[in-house]
Amino acid sequence: MNHKRSLVRRTAAVAAAGAAALVLAACGGNGDSSAGHDGHTSKSPSASASASQGQHNAADVAFAKGMIPHHRQAVEMADLAPSRAESAEVKKLAEDIKKAQDPEIKTLSGWLTSWGEEVPTEGAMDHSAHGADGGMMTPEEMDQLKNSSGKAFDTAFMEMMIKHHEGAVAMAKTEQADGAYAPAKKMAGAIITSQTAEITQMNKLLGKN
Repeated sequence: MNHKRSLVRRTAAVAAAGAAALVLAACGGNGDSSAGHDGHTSKSPSASASASQGQHNAADVAFAKGMIPHHRQAVEMADLAPSRAESAEVKKLAEDIKKAQDPEIKTLSGWLTSWGEEVPTEGAMDHSAHGADGGMMTPEEMDQLKNSSGKAFDTAFMEMMIKHHEGAVAMAKTEQADGAYAPAKKMAGAIITSQTAEITQMNKLLGKN
């Protein structure tokens, strides 16, 4: 029994000494390098974030906050096409619009969240945010679109979407001119390219050029 007790005591003493050594080492380590270590950790995440993403400004925030409800409305309009459109071209166009704009809504929302900004709520359609050239449809225009079908829907959809796209292109051009956040400026460029091409396509389908 005595042998066992002394073994237990010795083990406990070794464990205690080990623990004390660890605590001392930890304290010593912190004491020795606290300035350099803490300084490094506080600087490196923000520095790496700046390097990989770049700084954003008020124009970038306005672009994201304006484009989210704008895109949501375009997707809402596109969702009407499969059951109402007569033209295969209009159905395909609506599908392309949804495919392009759904992921952009998620990306724009992610940027706002990472910047500590509010993401516009679903259903928020702040027409004033887009100015006179925002191209947003009024509730009456959306009702007109929902209540039409066949060729009448095709014509209304394209005429409204041209106006809508023109608003988005104007917003994207403002972002390219005034924004500072490289990914947002890149998205603005993609919006200008794709939506300008779709405006041309819709004008052709409408027989306007």
